Amino acid sequence: MRKRWIFTAVGAVAGGTLAYFMKDEDTRNQMKDKAKSIQDSFGKSDDLPIEEAGQPETDSLDNSDMVAEGSQFGVQYYNELTEKEREILEKSNS
Repeated sequence: MRKRWIFTAVGAVAGGTLAYFMKDEDTRNQMKDKAKSIQDSFGKSDDLPIEEAGQPETDSLDNSDMVAEGSQFGVQYYNELTEKEREILEKSNS
C-alpha cells in the first residue's frame, strides 16, 4: 500500500517539475533538443555489420531463405566475433 503512495507522489512531483520547465518556450525548446540528442545517441551504430544480421529482409533473398531454413552461420559468426573481442579486451587489461 505504501509503495503505491510513493509511486504516486514521485509521479506527481515529476509531472509538476515537467510542467514548470515546459511553461517557458525557451526551456521547452532546450528540453526538446536535449531529448533528441539523447535519443540520437542511442541510435544505430554503423561500425559493425552485425547489426544488420537480424534483418534478413533487407539482405538478398538467398540469405533470407537460408535463415528461414535454420542456418547457423550468422550465430557462429557472431560468437566468433565476440570471442575475438573478449580475447582482445583480456589482453589489453592484463
